[in-house]
Amino acid sequence: MATYDPFRDLDRLASSFFDVRRGPRRMPMDLYRDGDHYVLTADLPGIDPGSVDIDVDGQLLTIRAERTLPSGEGVKWITREREGASFLRQLNLGQGIDTERISAQYANGVLSVTIPVSEKAKPRKIAVSTDDSSPVLQAHESHADGPQPVEQ
Repeated sequence: MATYDPFRDLDRLASSFFDVRRGPRRMPMDLYRDGDHYVLTADLPGIDPGSVDIDVDGQLLTIRAERTLPSGEGVKWITREREGASFLRQLNLGQGIDTERISAQYANGVLSVTIPVSEKAKPRKIAVSTDDSSPVLQAHESHADGPQPVEQ
């Protein structure tokens, strides 16, 4: 048996009238680097994967998603606390990102975006070359009559 709580209903009514977040909402996300790529994970529970839109414009990554709730004809709602919403998140990727190889997956209400580091931005070793025509340095021992070459 459900108990009636007038304060909960009053709070829900007030929040529906005074909710200033009618526009796109921000989605909670984590971002970390794993080796030679970044991983962005964002919580998008109840989102139809077909509504998720990810695009890159220059160095700006934009993620949009829409949660729509079904409304059947002749349905009488007892309570409806979940609401449809638009979600939006934008990130400036900066330099050193391979924007052509960004990929995304959506599973269990979590969107995962893999953002690879470009080959130019990856750390690398620089080989040190020698000029074979340069003279070879030799060590010398000091003698009373002047420096003499050490035999090798």
